[in-house]
Amino acid sequence: MHLPVCAEEVRRGRGLSHCAGEGGKTGEASASGWSVSPTSRGPERRSRGVREPARSAAAGRFVRYRWGLGRERGDMSTCSVSKGCFVFKPSPKKRRVSQKTAYDFREKNNDSEDSELRFVTCQSLWNQIKSETEQIQEDLNKQLFDNLVSFLRQSHSEFQEKTTEWTCRMKSREIPTAALVLGVNVTDHDLTFRSLSEVLQNNITPYIALLEAKDCPGIKNLMQKLMGQLMNCYIDTDSLEDEDYVQVSQNRISCSMTSLINWYESVTKKTDSETPSKKRTSSSRHWQSPPVVVIFKDMESFTTKVLQDFIVISSQHIRELPLVLIFGIATSPMIIHNLLPHSVSSLLCIELFQSLSCKEHLSTVIDKLLLTTQFPFKLGGKVLQVLINIFLYHDFSVQNFIKGFQLCIIEHFYSQPLSVLCCQLVDAKKRVNYLSHDQCENIRRLPSFRRYVEGQVSEKQIALLTADSCLKEVTLKLLEDLHVYHENYVSVLRCLHVFTSSLPKYPLGKQIRELHCACLENQVWETEEYESSLQLARMLNKSDLVTMLQQCVEIFVSSSGKEFDKTVEKLKDFLTQFQKLEEAFQEQDVSVSSQKELQKKTDLYHLQKTLLELKESRRSKKLTKFEMLRFEVVDYIDSLVRNYLVPADHKTLHEIVYFNTASVLREHLNAAPRIALHTALNNPYCYLKNQALKSDGGSISNKAPDICIVYKLHLECGRLINLVDWLEAFSTVVTAAEGPNADAASSDQVDDIIQARFIRAVSELELLGFIKPSKQKTDHVARLTWGGC
Repeated sequence: MHLPVCAEEVRRGRGLSHCAGEGGKTGEASASGWSVSPTSRGPERRSRGVREPARSAAAGRFVRYRWGLGRERGDMSTCSVSKGCFVFKPSPKKRRVSQKTAYDFREKNNDSEDSELRFVTCQSLWNQIKSETEQIQEDLNKQLFDNLVSFLRQSHSEFQEKTTEWTCRMKSREIPTAALVLGVNVTDHDLTFRSLSEVLQNNITPYIALLEAKDCPGIKNLMQKLMGQLMNCYIDTDSLEDEDYVQVSQNRISCSMTSLINWYESVTKKTDSETPSKKRTSSSRHWQSPPVVVIFKDMESFTTKVLQDFIVISSQHIRELPLVLIFGIATSPMIIHNLLPHSVSSLLCIELFQSLSCKEHLSTVIDKLLLTTQFPFKLGGKVLQVLINIFLYHDFSVQNFIKGFQLCIIEHFYSQPLSVLCCQLVDAKKRVNYLSHDQCENIRRLPSFRRYVEGQVSEKQIALLTADSCLKEVTLKLLEDLHVYHENYVSVLRCLHVFTSSLPKYPLGKQIRELHCACLENQVWETEEYESSLQLARMLNKSDLVTMLQQCVEIFVSSSGKEFDKTVEKLKDFLTQFQKLEEAFQEQDVSVSSQKELQKKTDLYHLQKTLLELKESRRSKKLTKFEMLRFEVVDYIDSLVRNYLVPADHKTLHEIVYFNTASVLREHLNAAPRIALHTALNNPYCYLKNQALKSDGGSISNKAPDICIVYKLHLECGRLINLVDWLEAFSTVVTAAEGPNADAASSDQVDDIIQARFIRAVSELELLGFIKPSKQKTDHVARLTWGGC
């Protein structure tokens, strides 16, 4: 009897094995299935059987099949056959990456003739943004990497020169260790470690190993991974219990510290024995005996025993092997002392390194990618807020923010036919002249262009709606106005941020991204936060106000906008007037004389009378020149805000360069697994697109997948579900297509095939978390989900 058994039994099965595609004594492959005959086990097979690789022509990769014959306990006559299929995927470096073509852009808009040009424009824009983000990452990490390089150079030079300090360290067996605090944005750590590895390979040493906790459950696994990376050989540790599955490209290596030391000595001797020219070339980058750097990417995830054993063993051989450890820490440096006892941590000479905050990194990315005229593509206020919320409330990952930004670019160029004009102004002007009639009609359908047409005179309206040549001329002018708007917007936004970023409680936000979102969503000068900011700005002291004006002058001078010459002159005039003010000294003299007068009067009646007089005089007192000038400065900044910080959706043709579909972004980035599962199981046509799966209302189609039928039936049940009733209902639905003869032909016992299908579907529902076994009744299961999705 052939019984299907889970693949896990392969590890416990004994006796039979077979290689797919090759006939053997243990079994043969046929079109109908596998036939297995028992055979005696040879001494060389032990308890596992023979395993041979077979080439799968369909998948193009090596597949191993293993058969096992296992006997149940207590009954030697009962046997079960298990078959397992193991797929060995090729290396990621060898995989062929499918090239994206313009056909992907034509799928949604079959009538778009500019799909190929949109695809090329999208690809070119993303390549520019990608290179800019890489440069930002390099610049932000430069200081950190320079400090790490100097630390490694110092430790290594002490080992080379055999100084007294290094000798003392040798006696105490201390290992130079860098504690690298990277923050909780774990998804960004891989990119940081890759960049660090490249920097160290170019400047310090070629011998670098990056270890992860998931690959090092024990000290043996850690040593195998370490030596495998250092010796450039591949050791598969996924199945360490089966030595036949361990693959090594070179001769088998004894994974011990002694072997590592012998390898290091042989490598350094080989380097020293090279020709002088080669030696001179290598010494320009590395030392003669470069250190071995071991990077623990996620130190918190390593087990305490593995770290302790490795550190203790390494400290005993530190004289022969210049080892340097780098701990990647996501939480706090105190985790080192929490994981390691004092006897082990005392073997480390630890120096702390702190990376840049992920919030500062995000601010730099937004400043370089969005608050600039270098890239024509822009994000709407709601879309930008979605990306920022995901960053702040989910992962703190800058790389995920950039991926979301990339998704916005792809979605914009895919869904907007006029995105062909989302390029540099010079190229956009050339493309406008070659717009087809259909593209001109697309421009006329834009809501912002409709508002623009409604504001024109009747003759102009007719020309814009009928003549393509007139439309192209106006489009050129509107695109120029949009480009000028972006130049002016960025400069005035930075100027306003200078005034609002230092106010108490930050009414408009401390970061410029918060102010940018507020200006994109609505007219910022109509908000209560803006009015509060103006009131606080009217109470700034002279020194702060002068400093802010000087920063604004620098912003407008460096701006690419051509309309700020008069603005710079006006701000400089304000600074000149502040320098000439001397009324503050006179007010100080008046206040001092009034205080002396108060001190002379000790009678309560006269004191109250004098205070009331001072209060009335302050009410009727005229503003000083400083206060008048301060009010004038704030009012001028307010006029700049009202003129240049108009929301982008008020500008004509903003749809060409702005992506505002926040709902699409939420669907892709904010996962809702329960809703997706309910949709897939309740309406499989939504995903499979099979016409036979279309059903009306709550009817259940017998052509739907088994799990969908079982799921719909379970929605009709209460808290506990009777498995027998559930099976009968499932059988009724499945056999409904056989007609009226199905009931007569069916017996009281359900078909074994239908019962097996039902058991599999119920197991899948249990795996998805919809049901669970009930302890109240053995033949019932408990339902776990309720309500609509």
